[in-house]
Amino acid sequence: QLRLMESGGGSVRPGGSVRLSCSASGRTQDYYGMGWFREAPGKEREAVSCVASRHGGTYYADSVKGRFTISRDTASNKVYLQMNDLKPEDSAVYYCGASRDPLVRCQRRHFDDWGQGTPVSISS
Repeated sequence: QLRLMESGGGSVRPGGSVRLSCSASGRTQDYYGMGWFREAPGKEREAVSCVASRHGGTYYADSVKGRFTISRDTASNKVYLQMNDLKPEDSAVYYCGASRDPLVRCQRRHFDDWGQGTPVSISS
């Protein structure tokens, strides 16, 4: 099991930017993908963006395309989520996840380990 630790959440105004970081420790070689998910109050945890650890392929939810960018640093076992042009509907607790799914399907049920989450709040 991986240990995942997120950082970088906070409160910003609409249109602002936040960069989330996730550090992974453990048997990272057993995992094929990393991803960011979010959970707003009263809603299910949803996929935001995922990246394949080996070839770097990415997935973005339609709601964040063009605004968010996922990246990875394989040498340090970190994954980042740069979030720009933030909107109030982006407010949620953001979770870093790790997947042992070779297909790296960016869906909650295909992710195995999770961080503790970091809150992001967008309001004026």
